[in-house]
Amino acid sequence: MRASASRRADPGLRRLLRRLGVAAVVVGGVLGAGFWFLTAPTRLSAAEVAALGTGDAGRGERIFWAGGCTSCHARPKAEGSAKLELAGGLALKTAFGTFVAPNISQDAHDGIGNWSLEDFANAMLRGVSPDGRHYYPAFPYPSYTRMDPADVADLYAYMKTLPAVTGPAPDHSLAFPFGIRRGIGLWKHRYLNSAPVIEFDRSAPDAVLRGRYLVEGPGHCGECHTPRDFAGGADKGKWLAGAVAAEGTGVIPNITSGEGGIGSWSASEIESFLETGFTPDFDSVGGSMVAVQQNMAKLAPEDRAAIAAYLKAVPAHPNGYPPRRPSGE
Repeated sequence: MRASASRRADPGLRRLLRRLGVAAVVVGGVLGAGFWFLTAPTRLSAAEVAALGTGDAGRGERIFWAGGCTSCHARPKAEGSAKLELAGGLALKTAFGTFVAPNISQDAHDGIGNWSLEDFANAMLRGVSPDGRHYYPAFPYPSYTRMDPADVADLYAYMKTLPAVTGPAPDHSLAFPFGIRRGIGLWKHRYLNSAPVIEFDRSAPDAVLRGRYLVEGPGHCGECHTPRDFAGGADKGKWLAGAVAAEGTGVIPNITSGEGGIGSWSASEIESFLETGFTPDFDSVGGSMVAVQQNMAKLAPEDRAAIAAYLKAVPAHPNGYPPRRPSGE
């Protein structure tokens, strides 16, 4: 009798299991489709592309130095005119893996020589490659997305004047699951925003607003000087408060007027540092900031003054990184 009852129950159980299996497939399909939709790369609209203009190489040189393109994309330790050979190769070792700056020279095969202005603008403002893939935000497009499209066109025009360099840079080497580029689409929904980080009222001096644009946009200072959360996004509540270096060794200093920052520096002293590399107490710039300062020295004095005005105006924060232990502890 028990065996007979078990056999009678089997068909119903099998039907239930089949239904549950079908439901699981349907739910999985819906979730997969939703993920695919939410993570799709978003390109500039036709109207946004048309608004880029034609670009001017003369104006673009200013944006090139403000953006510090050579700091990552020149060959490591390049000097003089070799800095304009944007062969890439700089390796940045992070908790997510090793990112390698690509060749962005005018070589049509190994660099970006065959990119259109639209391709370039999508990379800068949307973090999307010409073949429709997300770029990793080690490329600081979260800052570049705040740039004026006309400046992007000017930068493109200037970069067209630079030499072509053959040879691709090595590929990134990333741990699972960070090698899945599609997931960056979700990251962009959370962190990509073209609005200014710091809002000022209408009475803010023009120099402060110009400095905000240079620092928050092409200068991408917040990419290094702002601490990051668990997902690698900038913690904008601690904007420019300093951070643990991306490579996990050392710290990037606090450049607000908060405790541990540069509150004791005057605007003119900040300007002088950006031009000469010397601090108010006659120490000299070091580490990765050397290349940044050398780029800033090529800007017009009014641009450095604007950057200084902005840094004096941003909210003060205490250091955004854990206290460093004295040596020997």
